[in-house]
Amino acid sequence: MLRDSSSPMQACPMNCAPTNSSVIDDADLTEDAFLGGRLLLRQPRSGHRAGHDAVLLAAATAAREGNRVVDFGAGVGAAGLAVASRVAGVDLLLVEIDPRLARLARDNAAANSIKAEVAALDVTSSAETFAAAGLLADSVDVVLMNPPFNDAHRHRASPDEARAAAHVAGPATLEGWVQAARRVLKSGGALTLIWRADGIADVLAVLARGFGSLQILPVHGEAAKPAIRVLLRAIKGGRAPARLYRGLVLNNESTLPKNQLDEIMAGEGLLPLAMP
Repeated sequence: MLRDSSSPMQACPMNCAPTNSSVIDDADLTEDAFLGGRLLLRQPRSGHRAGHDAVLLAAATAAREGNRVVDFGAGVGAAGLAVASRVAGVDLLLVEIDPRLARLARDNAAANSIKAEVAALDVTSSAETFAAAGLLADSVDVVLMNPPFNDAHRHRASPDEARAAAHVAGPATLEGWVQAARRVLKSGGALTLIWRADGIADVLAVLARGFGSLQILPVHGEAAKPAIRVLLRAIKGGRAPARLYRGLVLNNESTLPKNQLDEIMAGEGLLPLAMP
């Protein structure tokens, strides 16, 4: 995942994020390094914070110069900006429901000299609301997303409202997010998402409506334990056979060479889902 230095990136235009009267105090923010320090992101000290999931999602997302790329539930922009830092010339839109995080995403794009639009928008909004934000049906090449995926019946929600909203899914959360992706993607467009591994049956059932050509990569915290996450790539209208890749193990050097994992986390390597 190397930055393409042949084409300089431009800062996010000043009007690309919604206005918001609430301001996050600098004391409530941290500045964290991603992709080996090539991507610096300011994010809230508490609540939902970008981490490994965002980097893995970006490393699993295939994109080309000129693609319209939309990051649903972008937070402070980690996954979408990581994709744009790897692939020069993408047309990036970061969609985030929380206006404070949307503002930080706008600022992070500008600080990293990455051109991006930002929309403070609920992913489950109507088609009319999406169109008003410039997200027309059949207009997007790539959607990536990290939806709230903890089951509210099985996981105690965090007392922090922002963290709870980012992590805990309602009954129709996944279906609503995938439906929104299906609506905006062009025929043949790709959806890449990360989900909890024990919910793979749910995500496969939802993707069966309108998507195919699945590619699936389990992610294990430790080699001897079940997967904790699953990365999936699906094509709108795709008909190719599904592919199941060997699991990625985060904390076992004997299963995955450490330098390979380090390359992925540093933004210098791709996961199989993003390869041609």
